[in-house]
Amino acid sequence: MQTTFFKSILLLAFLITSFNDLIAQLPEPGFVIDGNTAIVITDPQNDFLSPQGVAWGAVGESVKENNTIENLETIFKLGEKHDIPVFISPHYYYVHDHLWKFEGALEKLMHNISMFDRGDQLNVKGFEGSGADWLPRYKKYIKKDRVVVTSPHKVFGPESNDLALQLRKQKIDKVILAGMSGNLCAESHMRDLIEAGFEVAVVGDATGSAKLPGLDGNQAAQTNYKMVSSKVFTTQELEQLLNK
Repeated sequence: MQTTFFKSILLLAFLITSFNDLIAQLPEPGFVIDGNTAIVITDPQNDFLSPQGVAWGAVGESVKENNTIENLETIFKLGEKHDIPVFISPHYYYVHDHLWKFEGALEKLMHNISMFDRGDQLNVKGFEGSGADWLPRYKKYIKKDRVVVTSPHKVFGPESNDLALQLRKQKIDKVILAGMSGNLCAESHMRDLIEAGFEVAVVGDATGSAKLPGLDGNQAAQTNYKMVSSKVFTTQELEQLLNK
């Protein structure tokens, strides 16, 4: 009886050790940047990235810790320098979007604080310098010929916009993903693009997420990037790779 008991204990210890080793050896598929690769940036907009933006109180700490603003600018520069097409997936709410009858928690918050608000898709009155506008330091990059601004996504992922269509029409099948906010729009874009058959790498420190009492969106995002994407770059690693 004792022999059987000790054998069971040894087997359990072996299984626990093997499981821990498996987790420690989480594979990294890798990511090769080639002519079918594009950069996708979600929501490089004032409401997320300006200290005057309505979401800064929630995301500002993470943005500063990750050096997100500067890292996103580096990615814009890398796209221009290495002739990598850049796609911007923005977040806009029009007047008719405020007629929705239900929202999730963060959707409701965004509607309540008038985040990303515009009049309608044909109306740019008041857009310049608004929370929905681009962060000023990015405008000179977004105006370049190799940059595509897609139709807006409406919740978090690109299911409701034309990002996948625009990528496919340029024969893009690989995406380097960055932008705001990390555990919501960026992560949702990562998941949907992967489900649609794209190969996705994420630049982890070119994102930022809300930190609220008992909730760390950045920690959640970085965990999921690592578990779901093909590769998680730092901005410096991506820069070094492209500049070889």
